[in-house]
Amino acid sequence: MRWQMGEQVRGLDSQAESRQQLLQDVADFLRRKAEVEQEYSRGLEKLSERFSAKIRGSKEHQNFRKDQNLPSPLNCWYTILNQTRQASRDHGALSEIYTGHLALRLVHISEDVGRLARKSKEMEQQMQDELLKAISELQMAMKSYQTYRIDCLNAEAKLREAERQEEKRGGGRHSDPGGSPGGAGLDKAPRRTSLKKVERLLEKRQSKFMESKLKCAKARNDYLLSLHAANAAISNYYVRDVADLLDCFDLGFHLSLGKVLRTYLAAESRAQAAWQQGLCTIEGAIDALDPLGDKSRLMEANPAAYCPPLCFDYQPHEGDEVSEVRAEGPLRNELVSRFQHLQSRLNAITLETDEVNKTLKATLQSLVDLLAAEEPEALDAFQGCQSTESLKSTGSDAGGKQALAKRRANQQETESFYIMKFKEYLSGRSIQTKLQAKHDQMKEAIEKGENVGSRFPGCSVMKLSGQAVPLVVESCIRFINLHGLQHEGIFRVPGSQAQVSEIRNAFEKGEDPLGDGYMHHDLDSVAGVLKLYFRGLEKPLFPSDIVPELLATAQLESSAERISHLRALLSQLPPAVLVVLRYLFAFLNHLSHYSDENMMDPHNLAVCFGPTLVTVPAGQDAVSVQPHINEVVKCLIVHHEAIFPGTSQLPGPQYEKVMALAEEEYWYEGAMGRGWHEERFTPQRVGPVGWRRGERGNNRGLVPPIVLPDR
Repeated sequence: MRWQMGEQVRGLDSQAESRQQLLQDVADFLRRKAEVEQEYSRGLEKLSERFSAKIRGSKEHQNFRKDQNLPSPLNCWYTILNQTRQASRDHGALSEIYTGHLALRLVHISEDVGRLARKSKEMEQQMQDELLKAISELQMAMKSYQTYRIDCLNAEAKLREAERQEEKRGGGRHSDPGGSPGGAGLDKAPRRTSLKKVERLLEKRQSKFMESKLKCAKARNDYLLSLHAANAAISNYYVRDVADLLDCFDLGFHLSLGKVLRTYLAAESRAQAAWQQGLCTIEGAIDALDPLGDKSRLMEANPAAYCPPLCFDYQPHEGDEVSEVRAEGPLRNELVSRFQHLQSRLNAITLETDEVNKTLKATLQSLVDLLAAEEPEALDAFQGCQSTESLKSTGSDAGGKQALAKRRANQQETESFYIMKFKEYLSGRSIQTKLQAKHDQMKEAIEKGENVGSRFPGCSVMKLSGQAVPLVVESCIRFINLHGLQHEGIFRVPGSQAQVSEIRNAFEKGEDPLGDGYMHHDLDSVAGVLKLYFRGLEKPLFPSDIVPELLATAQLESSAERISHLRALLSQLPPAVLVVLRYLFAFLNHLSHYSDENMMDPHNLAVCFGPTLVTVPAGQDAVSVQPHINEVVKCLIVHHEAIFPGTSQLPGPQYEKVMALAEEEYWYEGAMGRGWHEERFTPQRVGPVGWRRGERGNNRGLVPPIVLPDR
């Protein structure tokens, strides 16, 4: 890690030097180009003046001077000379812009790069010192824990030795029951005194052992808390702080350089229309300026320096099997008190960090606006230019320099304030991350100490509706069964967010918003509500402790082995959960039968429901694990009848393929004749004779038209 940190600091220095060299090269290029343009301007002026003098002395010019009725060849020649003089003025303007405004702007940018690099390096070194301090605290906590652990083991060994001595003395006391009375009377007082000494020694060592054990437990808790805090600080530094420091280092560079290059582009565009193709290439490169993309490329090009290291693992000492923070017995009150104090501090630092972040964003926007402000005086050299002398007077206008100096001062003032707030934000976020890690560990330990909750806390959510299959699940599946089995892209195409929120709010109030008819809600929104419900459970239907076994199912080759393994695995779930899963996968199996119309075969359905039903275990790569989860969900869809128990083994509601109003028979009258025709009731589809409004209720339903056949 120290090598990485050194590489990061050296990377900033290398980036600063590279940018300084880039700016120097651009400045040298513009200076030499200005010399070329100035020389070219003078050459064009001499050329134009030479031939213009010849024309003014010619007889033809004298003859047509008064009426200005020139012949077309001479008019063309005049036009060429006028264009040459204008080109001379334009190239003189380019030379003035290159040596004046653009050169000054490049100097300013170079100063900005050096200043920001220095401040970013200071902040990075400070954050690295804080990280190393956290690791040092972890090392000290680990050493303290090891010391107390050794003391505890020594105290325990002494206690066991005292107990063995007590047992030996107890055995010796009863070894001579038939001895003489006189001898027993002589040894009675010394033996009693010896027994009392042994008892006091035993009590003393027992007390010493309990004290050492308590100190060892406290030291272990401190070690574990420091361990999680150090890991959290490392992750925060490598994942967020390093990227934000690079953003701070890049502050305004791309924008300022882009503005300089855009000024160069505008000057070239006005001077040489014939160079349009090359200027388009430059504009494409300027438009491609991307601070975030440059940062990503920099980090990808140096993965050894910027990739987060592996987290610290807990190192038990001398056979200690406890690997988590505990809050049992005498540790509970102390841990609860620490937890309450830490929680109040965490709330305060979170609120303070959020406020600093808001100020930081507003300051950043102000700074970006200052950097992006237009500078109209940059191209003033082209306004009203009639000669090279007028160009010089316009380019050296004092008012433009004063405006530039004022904007420059505002920029530096805003930048200093931004750096100060950014430093506060990084420090606050670092503290917040470490406190949050300790807070989570303490909360988990306290909850485990209270033995609160069950293995499947998500089941309580399912019982809120008072029925085996929750109302939202039953209603959404019934709606899709009636109207959407053939709907293309069902569960894959997102619905309207407004309708999803409306339906969800109605279900939360205990209402059934899907019982009013088809026209009020679209199918994709209803499907989104169903997925949102399963995704919003406190814990997934498949608890985290059986997910590794689920993933092992995907490694089995034959379908019979997978079915047998899944049947045994799901038998561990509560009956209430099994009823809901059986209902859901029976519906998904039925829906996959219409894949020719809805394009949702078992694989596509598994891709949609895999992330919703099963959570990727912590610490595993979601990209590599998710395909295995999807394969298991696909197996459950295809073989649901063989995997889930029937009603005889598991009483409860089952999914019905044909629900109320699911099928309609109606007469169809086609162009070729009349006859009976059966078709699924899908109001989305307009038949040859159209749909008509139903007569039932408030005319919300849609029923097919009735055409009587000829007999």
